[in-house]
Amino acid sequence: MKHEVIEKNVMLLAVLTVVAISFGGLVEILPLMNDSSANTPAPGLKMRTPLEVAGRDVFVREGCYGCHSQMIRSLGEEVLRYGPASQAGESVYDHPFQWGSKRTGPDLARVGGHYSDEWHRIHLNNPRDVVPESNMPGYPWLAADHFEPGEVPSMMRALKRVGVPFTEESIAAADKEVAGKTKMDALIAFLQSLRVPQPDPVADASDATSKPLPPGGAP
Repeated sequence: MKHEVIEKNVMLLAVLTVVAISFGGLVEILPLMNDSSANTPAPGLKMRTPLEVAGRDVFVREGCYGCHSQMIRSLGEEVLRYGPASQAGESVYDHPFQWGSKRTGPDLARVGGHYSDEWHRIHLNNPRDVVPESNMPGYPWLAADHFEPGEVPSMMRALKRVGVPFTEESIAAADKEVAGKTKMDALIAFLQSLRVPQPDPVADASDATSKPLPPGGAP
């Protein structure tokens, strides 16, 4: 039978496996590349500051995503616990994005503003000081680790090459903005930035007033 020929030929099986995986990947990826909801920033999505960019780099470098995803699914229990379900437009500036369903620790997509900076500092130094049952490791060395000149601008330039619209002015000012800050400061700034995007009410109001009124006056 034909399937026996494939199963007994290692090279043919390997080639067909690669073809099948590649085809499946393209079927999943290509439609998203043309989906405006997946590559258009969500209303109110703010560009990360240099300190937040640096903090995200620390988050990825330390493997925090292995236990903490940043994606709230539309399941009722997740929305009740964490907040509104995540939208693709919230992650268009994230490379790589932190979506997933790993729940060794809580999802962090809406953690910003839920705890004070000092709470995060204590938690990162020794998690059991604030959550006695936690099995999360501590990261005390981050409080003594600073950024080298040019380190954060390099991160921002790398992100700019893949589509994040940082300006040259913001990149040039990055070293000054992170001067004297530790990598723990940066990680906390990043965590505090994780929240539902909030459109600028002033901008929304100006947009509304700039639109012509229908005949008869007020809409």
